[in-house]
Amino acid sequence: MGVFTVLFGALSGCLFSVLVGLFGSNRRIGFGWSFLISLIFTPLVGLICTLLSDPLPCGEKRWGCIGTFVAILGAICLAAFLLLLLTGGAFVLAL
Repeated sequence: MGVFTVLFGALSGCLFSVLVGLFGSNRRIGFGWSFLISLIFTPLVGLICTLLSDPLPCGEKRWGCIGTFVAILGAICLAAFLLLLLTGGAFVLAL
C-alpha cells in the first residue's frame, strides 16, 4: 500500500469527521462529541449517533473549545499536504 493511499485515507476520514461534526453542531450532541465519535470510530457511526440526538431549539449552534482544535488540526494537515505536493513526494522518500 502506498504512502499516498494512506495519506488520502487519513485526510478523507478527517474531512468526513469534520462534516459530521458540523452537522452535529445543530444538535444536542454538539460539534465536539460528534466529531470525536466520528474520529475514533468511523464517520458512519458518528453520523448515526448525531442523528439519534435531539435537534437544538431555535437553530443555535454549539462549538465549544473543539472548534479551535479542529482549526489547528486542519492547518497542520493542510501544511503536510502542501509539503508533499510541492516536493513531489521526495520528502517521504528521503525518510
